[in-house]
Amino acid sequence: MRLLVGREPVRRTQKYLEAGKLVLKDRVRVVSINYNGTGENHQGARLKMRYFCLEHRDFIFWHLPQLQFKNPNVQMVTFKDLTPTPFIKLYLEGNEQVLMDVDGYTKEQIHERFKRIICKSDDLLQREASSLQRQDNPANFGSNCPRHCICEIPGQVPCPGLIPLPKHMRGKYKYQGYED
Repeated sequence: MRLLVGREPVRRTQKYLEAGKLVLKDRVRVVSINYNGTGENHQGARLKMRYFCLEHRDFIFWHLPQLQFKNPNVQMVTFKDLTPTPFIKLYLEGNEQVLMDVDGYTKEQIHERFKRIICKSDDLLQREASSLQRQDNPANFGSNCPRHCICEIPGQVPCPGLIPLPKHMRGKYKYQGYED
């Protein structure tokens, strides 16, 4: 597989990208991440990794691909080496802006702040997923679905209570040999 080449190829797998927990609210339009490649205060936000220090994996390196995958309609912009302190700026609908200072935070702390401030809650995500599943699946029918019975779908056999089935489709005539 061509995609599984390079530094930490697990970041490019479908399973890893779907495991992301950062789903932004609907009113977010642009996410801008400003950081420097050097300096201790940029350690949680920067892309450059230290190969021998496994506890400092960076937010952009690990979480930005998941963030982009989960939020395809949101523009993600990164600015490297343009600011003295790292920060994340979110542009919302109606010309609103949210500024998050990430100076001195680790990638886990940035992830938790990001999730707490501007992401959808887990309860809301579960409700959205269950409502989409219920509405989008045409095979669902019953009292809480758009169709009460499967006989309402075109091409299906009508309900035997309304229109009697032909005798060749009824078990007692077919298997037990009843004659009319």
